[in-house]
Amino acid sequence: MKRKLGDVDWTSKEAPASPPPKPAAATPSTFTSLALDPRLMQAVGQLNYVKPTPVQAHTIPPALEGKDILARAKTGSGKTAAYLLPILQRILEAKDAADAGADNLTAGLILVPTRELADQVHKMIEGFTTFCGKQIRAANIARNISDSIQQSLLLDRPDIVVSTPSRAAIHFNTETLDLTLLRYLVVDEADLILSYGHENDMQVLAGALPKGVQTFLMSATLTDDVQQLTELFCRHPFTYRPDQKAEDGESGGAVSQFYISTGEDTKFLLLYVIFKLKLIKGKSIIFVADVDRCYRLRLFLEQFGIRACVLNSELPVNSRLHIVEEFNKNVYEIIIATDENEIMGEEEDDEGDDEDDTATTTADNNEEGPAKPKKQKKKQKKKKQRKRDSEYGVSRGVDFQNVACVLNFDLPLTAKSYTHRIGRTARAGNAGMALSFIVPRDLHGKHRATSVESTAHDDKVLDKIKRQQAKLGRELAPYKFDMKQVDAFRYRMDDALRAVTKVAVQNARMKELRQELLASEKLKRHFEENPEDLRHLRHDREIKVVRVQSHLKRVPEYLLAKGQAASMVQQGGAAGGGNVPFKVGGGRRRVIHGKGKAKGRSSKPGRKDPLKSFGKSKK
Repeated sequence: MKRKLGDVDWTSKEAPASPPPKPAAATPSTFTSLALDPRLMQAVGQLNYVKPTPVQAHTIPPALEGKDILARAKTGSGKTAAYLLPILQRILEAKDAADAGADNLTAGLILVPTRELADQVHKMIEGFTTFCGKQIRAANIARNISDSIQQSLLLDRPDIVVSTPSRAAIHFNTETLDLTLLRYLVVDEADLILSYGHENDMQVLAGALPKGVQTFLMSATLTDDVQQLTELFCRHPFTYRPDQKAEDGESGGAVSQFYISTGEDTKFLLLYVIFKLKLIKGKSIIFVADVDRCYRLRLFLEQFGIRACVLNSELPVNSRLHIVEEFNKNVYEIIIATDENEIMGEEEDDEGDDEDDTATTTADNNEEGPAKPKKQKKKQKKKKQRKRDSEYGVSRGVDFQNVACVLNFDLPLTAKSYTHRIGRTARAGNAGMALSFIVPRDLHGKHRATSVESTAHDDKVLDKIKRQQAKLGRELAPYKFDMKQVDAFRYRMDDALRAVTKVAVQNARMKELRQELLASEKLKRHFEENPEDLRHLRHDREIKVVRVQSHLKRVPEYLLAKGQAASMVQQGGAAGGGNVPFKVGGGRRRVIHGKGKAKGRSSKPGRKDPLKSFGKSKK
């Protein structure tokens, strides 16, 4: 990234970065020891925050002193509160001191890569300002609202603006976003900002910042992109970089990681068995390769009465936010999601912030040849993302709560994306599991109806993931099903897959998009006035574009073990237990007697038996 030297004097390379100061030996053990404003402390107590997480305990004290912060902390570690509390505290102090213009300026700008994360940050601001809402006002201009409404929000001069870099740059160019008196800048998920194509937007904003802005760079990994942003925005930042054990302590529990090597069609079979027999207890996120795959999997599961909702970049923003919110409220148990934007953004950097792996990747690129392959990749990226929301992201930033399992139905293209995906589970002190389906090279393309291109590289990606996790002290263990028992369900899987055709998937995709657009746009005002009606808006309802075979919704008793069959029968129809009823129709069964007459139903008067009349007419 080329910097605009001279716009801000402290961005010059002439001032070498001094080594970051070491954190104090005694870190705050409670929020009370942070000496925050009583109004903030009351909100912290209401949100049931008891003890600061490591990133909060180490970064809040230097942030309150006005130092720039560069922190590596993964999602779920409390990094949002780590930068919000110091900013809110200093804004309140400025207003209480009656600084000139303190009531009529935008003091803080928070930049995030996705709209989902912007909505999440804005809700956290509302939570922390519950008891000082009149003193601090915040606006989220990343929402899917008209430009005129966004302009009116900015002209009201909110104290804090939450936005994506592209929206902030647009409003700065139209002079509706005034940054002349800005005091605090936050770049959250900094390693994704440039990957999502915001380089030019960040250049525009960097040239508009006044001197002395306090900067917070929060990132899950410290990549070259983060280093560029550090040189662009920071002045000798306080750096927080925990070791792996400390980082695992922040999120609570460790992730148990397993993988299964299997064929492409067998992935569908295993998924059916896992969810129909309830082998996973709790909520799950299933990651797939693309949007079509979302609907193919959803229609497949619907055949067995398994409800799931999809989450992808095509859906309207309001629908995506509502799906995440309802999932966190335990309304849905299964989400089928894509993370295509992150995969595309990290295609050229497989090993994250590890220097040795980065050097290896660079050397490999140099051996293969210079610029032509990269240009081709950029063209493919443009083509794939043409009709999708470039500010969509699921595997990073968004706070999914109480996820028991992350299931990689389709393995990601990079080891870094894998790490971000499994970060959705084992958070806030809970245990979690990650299960990945791997298609060996010799089985790729054997079942065309269920094949995707990305599985051709599963073996190579798995090796990279194993190396990366081994460096972090984690292990990927193979998991083996008893395939003799699983194969008994194969004929049912085949029936369901035959019904889920390519045309059915396209129809489901169009139907779902129409329904979500209607619910998102035309009913938006109604839902704002009647929030209780949102309970009736479900995103996992049956799409009904294929013939549903009702017998597949129940599991025959002969396919189950003795103990399992008894438990399924006790759970009843909702769990899919019991035997399949073989009685067809509700009428009386016809029994043939003697001369071909049917007992229980007489033929209409005046009609002749065609078999008897046939011989006579021949004469």
